[in-house]
Amino acid sequence: MSWSDVAIFVGSLVLAALVLWVLQLFVPHPRRELHNDVAGFIFAGVGVIYAVLLAFVVISVWENVDAARQTTFKEADALAGVYWISRDLPLPIGATIEHDTLDYAHTVQDTEWPLMGSHRSSPQATQEVYAIRAAVNSFQPTTPQQEVLYEHAVTHVEDLATERRARLTEVEDSVPPILWGALILGAVVTIGFTYLFGLSNTLVHTLMVLSLTALVVGSLILVKEMNYPFLGVTKVEPTAFQVFLDRLPAPR
Repeated sequence: MSWSDVAIFVGSLVLAALVLWVLQLFVPHPRRELHNDVAGFIFAGVGVIYAVLLAFVVISVWENVDAARQTTFKEADALAGVYWISRDLPLPIGATIEHDTLDYAHTVQDTEWPLMGSHRSSPQATQEVYAIRAAVNSFQPTTPQQEVLYEHAVTHVEDLATERRARLTEVEDSVPPILWGALILGAVVTIGFTYLFGLSNTLVHTLMVLSLTALVVGSLILVKEMNYPFLGVTKVEPTAFQVFLDRLPAPR
């Protein structure tokens, strides 16, 4: 959680307490407690509707994060397939493809991953994918075994390019502005309904308002942190590429 998130959380609690204090001054609790039954009935419906909306958004953003994580592992698996096939190809083409795959993995892990946090990609990584594809397509098999290896290599390269495009597309996955508007409006309405109740014990009423405010604002901060798959506390890490690079034999 960033300092801005902490400021939003604390500021919301302070604002909620301040609004309740002002309300108590101008609209004392005896005038509000007459409507507690009606307000409670409506508040129950409002709370359920907002809870469903919030749960839908949380599940949606979590699915985006999980899909992005699976995409990175598929991409790394395709890259590993090209790499291991290159080890069985004759020199010098086999060594060329092998080094190209390693260069791509290092570029994605060290250069492109930090860029994705700001919704950008690495032109160098893109060129290295092109280099891998060009090297594989330039190979001319001379035996049935090499023909099989070549076909598998082509398939893995196409899978690599496909999963890379999917990963770069998922960088921009986020909650639409109109849905953010609905979440914020729903939060204001839901919390605002608690001010309609009149309680003789101001401390208890304050604790109720602050508890609900903390729950709602905390949930919205969670959605904010999960909004982009490659940014925030739940961001996808380059674990798949790290595993790939950590388990390789010495290059040829």
